[in-house]
Amino acid sequence: MKNIIKTVTLAIAVSAAALGVVQAQEVKVGFAAEPYPPFTSPDASGKWVGWEIDFMEAICAEAKLKCTPTPIAWDGIIPALTAKKIDVIVGSMSITEERQKTIDFSDKYYNTPTGIVGPKAEKFDATPEGLKGKIIGVQVSTVHQEYVNKYFGSGAAEIKEYQTQDEANQDLAAGRLDAVQADAIALDAFLASDAGKCCDLKGNVKDDPAILGAGVGVGLRKGDTELKTKINAAIKAIRANGTYDKFSKKYFDFDIYGG
Repeated sequence: MKNIIKTVTLAIAVSAAALGVVQAQEVKVGFAAEPYPPFTSPDASGKWVGWEIDFMEAICAEAKLKCTPTPIAWDGIIPALTAKKIDVIVGSMSITEERQKTIDFSDKYYNTPTGIVGPKAEKFDATPEGLKGKIIGVQVSTVHQEYVNKYFGSGAAEIKEYQTQDEANQDLAAGRLDAVQADAIALDAFLASDAGKCCDLKGNVKDDPAILGAGVGVGLRKGDTELKTKINAAIKAIRANGTYDKFSKKYFDFDIYGG
């Protein structure tokens, strides 16, 4: 009887292979477990939505991957990847030389400026001179933390670190900060909220590719070349077939892909 079952099972497997039926590769997609609109945020039912969720679904469908959204604390997201608790990162992670010492990246999938936001009543610009003596909020373990430490620290400004960008924005709205630095698109979403009515954009900071990177890419474990190839091909395909532009128009009136 056991031999009959084995024979039937083998026959089913052979038939499936002959018909081209291949089980989709399962991939856990990590992103920061915090509201980061318009890229990722939970809706009223707790479901994660946003531009990056749409992007993730598009590349997974194109690459025929079975993807599971997996929220992770931001400061532990790279260790979660290297420990194989997740398989990729789709979380607005900038491609930098420092991070490339630990993980690999796909081709970029968007690139936007870095901005400084502060109270409307305060007049200053996004320069070391303009921020001298100010209290600046920034999220830990981000390129923005490294940037403000290099350009606005050294006694010129006081820097306060936060676990999430949302916490920094809340303290800015409450008057406990003079400014915050983050991705300009994420700051636009804050300014469009009720809490953000207090503030306006003071300007974009001077670019420093060595710190801010060359755009945002999908984070992967080093050596995971097969998955990287699939993801790069999927990014290229959704850019070419119009899928990328279609879901992006729900969120932006410009090309987020960047130059």
